[in-house]
Formats: sequence, structure tokens, C-alpha cells
Amino acid sequence: MKLKGKVAAITGGARGIGHSTAVKFAAEGARVAVCDINPELIETTLREIRSGGGEADGYQVDVTNRDQITAMVKAVMAKWGRIDCVVNNAGIVMDAQLKNMSDMQFDTVIDVNLKGVYNCTRAVVDIMIAQQSGVILTTSSIVGLYGNFGQTNYAASKFAVIGMTKTWARELGRKGIRAIAVCPGFIATPILSK
Repeated sequence: MKLKGKVAAITGGARGIGHSTAVKFAAEGARVAVCDINPELIETTLREIRSGGGEADGYQVDVTNRDQITAMVKAVMAKWGRIDCVVNNAGIVMDAQLKNMSDMQFDTVIDVNLKGVYNCTRAVVDIMIAQQSGVILTTSSIVGLYGNFGQTNYAASKFAVIGMTKTWARELGRKGIRAIAVCPGFIATPILSK
């Protein structure tokens, strides 16, 4: 059990990569805060984790809502007393070619995929600095490295989280905090780890 005694908060934790990460972390002994916008999927994920003997709590969190993030962090700290890892996985797509993309489509994807990562990391960084340890694990995409047809907004958000992660590695590495960006399915992951 590689993560025994660790506490991880996982955004987008009730579906896809986030769901699989939550289940795997719990199987490795972590106490998992499953954070997602969908309460029904949160409950499904919690049942799966608990049926496997894992420990988890669920939190309905919109990563663009700082009050919800703050409430989740306070609840996790009250329950488990620490946060060792934040997995920034929540993300959306709203695809359109540049000539057809609306400001709403661009802004919404940037707000969730980029600012949401900032919001969640900012909410836990003081805790990790006080602990002198922690991991900030952010899901990027090969689209952030190479672009993709019809994904101006998504590519911009995923490239930007790589830049933020590199900055955080420089700022926080000396404080015992690792910042890592991963591109699922890309052979060169992680992109950065310090």
C-alpha cells in the first residue's frame, strides 16, 4: 500500500481518469476526497471505493466556485487533518473551429481547465507549505503540446497548465512540494517533476 496514511483530493474524481485515479489511490491506502460536480456519480464512486475496503468522502465541487473549494478543503482538514495530494483532473471540452468559437465557449473552458486548476491548488498550497510536503498532480493533454483541430480553447488551457506546473515546481520544490503535469497516453509523462 504505497499511499497508506496519505490524503488526496481529486477533482473530476467521479468519472473517467479521475474516477480511476480515486479508486486506485484508495486501493493503495490513501484517504480520498472525491470531488466532482455530479453528486450521483460521486456516490457511485464512493460505493466502489468503500466496497473495496477504501476510505473516501465525497464533495460536490465546481472548480470555478472558490467557496465550494474552500468548504471542501475545510471539511477534509477537519476529517483527516492533512492534504498530501491534489489531483487537478476536472476538465471540459467545448469544441469549435476558431471562426465559429464563441467567447462563451472559450471562456468556459479556460475557467474550468485552467483557472479551476489554479483555484484548487491555491486552496491547498498553504497547507502543503506548513506540512513541508505535498504533491500537485495536474492532468494536461497532448493537445496542449501539439494542438488539435477545433480545440483552440482546450489546447490553450492544457498548454497553460503545463506552464503553471513548471512555475510551481520552481517555487514550491524547495519547500518539499512536487508539482507534476501528466499527459495521459503520452509516453513522455510526467512532463515535469521536481
